[in-house]
Amino acid sequence: MSTPTAPTGSVAGDRRSLYKAFAASLSGTSLEWYDFAVYSSAAALVFGDLFFPGSEPLTGTLQAFGTYAVGYIARPLGGIIFGRLGDVIGRKKVLVATLLLIGIATFFIGLLPTHAQAGALAPTLLVFLRFIQGVGVGGEWGGAVLLSSEFSQARQRGFWASAAQVGPPLGTLMANGVLAVLAGLLSEDQFLSWGWRVAFLLSAVLVAFGLLIRTKLEETPVFKELEARGDRPTAPVTEVLRTQTRGLVAAILSRVGPDVLYAMFAVFVLTYATKNLDMSRGEAVTAVLVGSAFQVGLIPLSGWLSDRYGRRLIYGIGAVGGAIWSVVFFAMASSLATVLPGVVIGLVFHSLMYGPQAAFVSEQFTARLRYTGSSLAYTFAGIIGGALAPLAFTYFLAKTGTGYVIALYIVVACVVTLVGLRLGRAVQDEDAPVAAAAVSPA
Repeated sequence: MSTPTAPTGSVAGDRRSLYKAFAASLSGTSLEWYDFAVYSSAAALVFGDLFFPGSEPLTGTLQAFGTYAVGYIARPLGGIIFGRLGDVIGRKKVLVATLLLIGIATFFIGLLPTHAQAGALAPTLLVFLRFIQGVGVGGEWGGAVLLSSEFSQARQRGFWASAAQVGPPLGTLMANGVLAVLAGLLSEDQFLSWGWRVAFLLSAVLVAFGLLIRTKLEETPVFKELEARGDRPTAPVTEVLRTQTRGLVAAILSRVGPDVLYAMFAVFVLTYATKNLDMSRGEAVTAVLVGSAFQVGLIPLSGWLSDRYGRRLIYGIGAVGGAIWSVVFFAMASSLATVLPGVVIGLVFHSLMYGPQAAFVSEQFTARLRYTGSSLAYTFAGIIGGALAPLAFTYFLAKTGTGYVIALYIVVACVVTLVGLRLGRAVQDEDAPVAAAAVSPA
């Protein structure tokens, strides 16, 4: 894969600024997703026992995934608050605030008492801190995408915008890696007693590193130009809803399939493997680690391919492949030998959607409304897709005892994504106004 050359000119920025923006987007988003992913893994592995004890294991897991969903439900609030601020005061300032917010919430989760120590107060505090995490993540994604993409030429946006997309697998890789090391070094009693806390407390160190990078970054050239022209919006949320409805709907629908597929192959698979296939925690985490490692390279590759062959084509291949593979996975999954390649291939199809996603979503909106529009699309799609999926998977598995209903759920989600791709803009043009295109027929 040849790396796209950096653009020149006052608007696009120079090569050094582009690389710094790419690094800031990648590192900051990775650290924030470490915080988010370590919670996701802990919800699947230990939170059911520690915060929601009960006689039926799946009941505790269902309740733990309920708090997992709270992180998604909180995202629209973060998207509205920080998305608006990102279009009004700038990308950089908002991204520093979101990173700090998530890091503080994650650190305090590591200090929480369990249900055995504090009763109902323990899950209540857990839900509150998860909500704060979600608010921060809701404001993070749109800005992280713009941080790198607005330093690049539009026809290279798929590759450069993918920096924010590499964050989730890198964060997942770090989170599950830390948990795997802790689970391997400690006995199960030690891990349940205090070992899991270490993964959350490490967030303080990681976030400090991310803040150091982001505070030294310049504002994006696109926002500087908007600021110089006096073209910043005063009511960006209202303006997006009023003038760019079709673009918003297309962006939301396009994200549903990837969110649901990720919820299956990076989150729920930990529960399915340990509780239904009698695999150990270490084996289940290993499968997710390997799949996430592949994604680190596949996501920017997919973004680059979307620059060459079109966003909708690469994205659509991932949606169709993910739908088919979900059925195949439940037919073959029985042990580590089958679950590991199953997870890897599932996350390959996710990468084909996730790589072009940042550019596809941001291209649905004008430059002056791009932070708000992208954040709204990202957060509301998260509720429809990522928040509900683990809860639905757990419920269906408990009621039917089979994974084929889960596979059907994933198929429907991928079809929804294909509808979103059809509604969305296909032209990868420059930063010209696109409000009319966003509300007119494709």
